[in-house]
Formats: sequence, C-alpha cells, structure tokens
Amino acid sequence: MEDRVIFDPEIQHGRPVIRGTRVPVVRVLAELAGGMPPEQVLVEYDLTPEDLQAVYRFAAELIEREKLHPLPATA
Repeated sequence: MEDRVIFDPEIQHGRPVIRGTRVPVVRVLAELAGGMPPEQVLVEYDLTPEDLQAVYRFAAELIEREKLHPLPATA
C-alpha cells in the first residue's frame, strides 16, 4: 500500500492520494460508497486495480487502528 497511497503536503493539503495522481483516497471511497461500480471508478479516475486495492487496504487499516468506546448498557 505504501507504494500506492501517499501523503504529500504539496498535494491535496497532505491528504492521502493515489501516487502519481491528485486523486484523494476519500474521493475514491465516496464514489464507491455512493454506488459507483469499481470498474467505473477505475475509468473515471484513471486508476489501476492495484490502486483500488490499496484504497481498500488503507481504509481497512484505518478502521483497524480505531479504538472502540462501547456505550454503557442502559437498563
């Protein structure tokens, strides 16, 4: 993933983007969450299947790092 998703303060204010593009990872995820088929995302943003896999891995790692704070049980 490190070779596909980068952070560069000169690109998109340091937000994670796909290397070699100005496409923010969050944009790709938003398109997928909004129902755009992965094949169309690849074409619309000129990405490779490996780029898309890196986006998925990036999102999965972020979720995995989150600390869960369960709500107290209510009676």
